[in-house]
Amino acid sequence: MVNMETVAPCGLYCGVCGIYQATVTNDAELKAKFARAYGVPAETLTCLGCRSNQVFEYCKVCGIKSCAAEKDLEGCHLCADFPCDKVEAFPVPEGKLNILRAVPRWRELGTERWVAEEAKLFSCKSCGNQMFRGAKKCRKCSTLAG
Repeated sequence: MVNMETVAPCGLYCGVCGIYQATVTNDAELKAKFARAYGVPAETLTCLGCRSNQVFEYCKVCGIKSCAAEKDLEGCHLCADFPCDKVEAFPVPEGKLNILRAVPRWRELGTERWVAEEAKLFSCKSCGNQMFRGAKKCRKCSTLAG
């Protein structure tokens, strides 16, 4: 069963987000890394998923999330306008590339199979540890990502 709190409307599955993983594992080192990257205090870096009641401050104000809510859609995979200007204007280039990759797969597979595929895509090929999107190496066994 999919935890819908981790299914972001934009197609960036929260289960493989470093901020989400740092929150659920309470990994202080990982929190500090992302806090530096986003320019926020580490103690404020927290997220339990885009649809949860504890959302990272950048994701709270996401135009894609607001658009899906206004259209009463689960996500961009159900929108006839995808990709749109909100996706094109996504502020993180790597995130935008992942959205453009993931949303068509979400359309094709449906939510449950898509989430499983995203989790597998960002799992360590050596030890199976769940990695986060953009990780360079596995935090468990140090195997390089890719």
